[in-house]
Amino acid sequence: MRRNIGIFAHVDAGKTTLTEWLLYLGGVVPKPGSVDEGTAQTDSMEIERRRGISVRQAAAALRYEGAEITLIDTPGHADFAAEVERAIWALDGAIMLFSAVEGVQAQSEIYFDALQKAEIPTIFFINKLDRIGAGRARVLREIEGALGVRTLPLWDGERAAEAACEGDDALLERYLAGETLSGDEIEQAQRGQVLRCELYPVLAGAALRGEGVKALLDAAIRYLPEPAGDEEAPLAGIVYAVSESKAMGRAAHLRLYSGRLENRMPLGDEKVAQIRVLNGLKPQDKGILRAGEIGLVYGLAEVKAGDVLGERALIPRGRLAAEIARPLMAARVSPESPAQLRALRRALDELSAQDPHLAARWSPLTHELYLQLTGGIQIEVLQAVLKEQYGLNCTFSPPQVLYKETIAKEAFGFVSYTMPKPCWAILRFRLSPLPRGAGVRFSVSIDPRKIGYRYLRQVEQSIPRALEQGMLGWEVTDLAIELVDGSDHPIHTHPLDFALATPIGLLDGLRSGGSVLLEPILACRFTVPQSALGQLMGELSALRGSFEAPARRGEIAVLKARLPAAESLDLPQRLAAMTGGRGVMVSRLAGYEPCPVLPSKTAERRGVHPLDTAKYILAARSALESDIW
Repeated sequence: MRRNIGIFAHVDAGKTTLTEWLLYLGGVVPKPGSVDEGTAQTDSMEIERRRGISVRQAAAALRYEGAEITLIDTPGHADFAAEVERAIWALDGAIMLFSAVEGVQAQSEIYFDALQKAEIPTIFFINKLDRIGAGRARVLREIEGALGVRTLPLWDGERAAEAACEGDDALLERYLAGETLSGDEIEQAQRGQVLRCELYPVLAGAALRGEGVKALLDAAIRYLPEPAGDEEAPLAGIVYAVSESKAMGRAAHLRLYSGRLENRMPLGDEKVAQIRVLNGLKPQDKGILRAGEIGLVYGLAEVKAGDVLGERALIPRGRLAAEIARPLMAARVSPESPAQLRALRRALDELSAQDPHLAARWSPLTHELYLQLTGGIQIEVLQAVLKEQYGLNCTFSPPQVLYKETIAKEAFGFVSYTMPKPCWAILRFRLSPLPRGAGVRFSVSIDPRKIGYRYLRQVEQSIPRALEQGMLGWEVTDLAIELVDGSDHPIHTHPLDFALATPIGLLDGLRSGGSVLLEPILACRFTVPQSALGQLMGELSALRGSFEAPARRGEIAVLKARLPAAESLDLPQRLAAMTGGRGVMVSRLAGYEPCPVLPSKTAERRGVHPLDTAKYILAARSALESDIW
């Protein structure tokens, strides 16, 4: 019997404390660690112990009542939502915590929405019943109202039976007729609805004292699903995390959904060197990984988080659907001395494999390194990681918001790359604006005799990289690209000519059509004392924000707003000042909207501009030590 379970919560709901008690009951640790004392086993980084928050997901394996359980403890802070998103890829069930004092907080809503999209059955645990102001019944009502779910309060036998009948017409008919239902019938109906994400069991306790934790473990075994998967079917697995060690190199943390993986098995151009599985908190050599299991796979030097090994179609529907982390900022990273630049590039490449959202970029013109970020605390964490793991003292520039751009009106782009020989690639594109959020679409309407199929593939494969930097220096989106004309040459066309020519043609069209700058807009939810509401609304108006009528809950007000991301970078700090630390702000990307083009909102180009054609062609043909992109 096996369970793969993730633990989720808003920051400070007691998630890591609960994990420590689960490890204790599972025989992994002799006593539960303490977040406050810096002894939590799953907080392995110095900065996690110092700040008392989790910044990385952490996995552990335990045994309880004959079940083998893999636990993944996830960060609660919004800056590390990418870690939460990746953890979801590996799971079959989840436990979500709520503070019995603060109730349902906004980040919990975001994480629960992601769990629903991934179709992961979830148990709720109302924690911190030992604190003043705790209210189990009140928080249960908040869960039902804010999350819009049917709950199964396991401390109330009568309500639990009614909940089972509400989701089963045949059972409900018998119940209303006064027929006595057996305990097995009720539990079977409950479990079926939980597995279909129609019903959510709820327990309550105080993890700091261990109260209710054993009942939670029992419920996890009773209600959450055992991983499915056919060991004899083709291979299918998700790399949900990547780590590095000096002794073993890169490790792919893999959830296998189908098939089996063994030592020395080839995967593409690489070969599995070793497979380990967790025993408690430490990995041990196993040599084989089967469908339904989670393990560490060594030997895949180029693997990164998010890679799918094997057949993508065999991954359960919904597992990759949850998207809760979008980097909205970028910052320049500088080493203490120029001599450390090469080491910093290697370190950031490794960190980008662990978190692809970082997307480390090197500017060959300015010799500068840039990272994408999801929040300000992430900078502090990255500085600590670079120091602790790589011995690098680095500084970060103030973060800049990541804008996007699109074309203003329909236009044509043309390129005739026929010199210096041997080369031949002629292309003509029609570029048209698309609605917001439509992304990029490519189509071909050219006579197929004019350009060979393999060259058309070059064009299509070159488009994403070419659109990383438009005329304003930002990623281009909401654009329809139609290839309407062009030609190859039976003698002079080189295999990569169309890959080189495509960016020139696209940027020529973007220049002709004009650029629209798009700024990220955040959907925010503020929870503040009533006394601070007026000041907050004034702040939001000054920041070009809009907001709905506030909702009042006693002394607390909840305000939903939309505002430009660029205007809100220091808003959490100002909110803390105006509310005495009692205000909470949670935000998510709502989309992109046009904004004025100002010099401060354009981005410096990395590499040679394709419209500086002569220099670009020389760079592309390795005649210059540069980067064509």
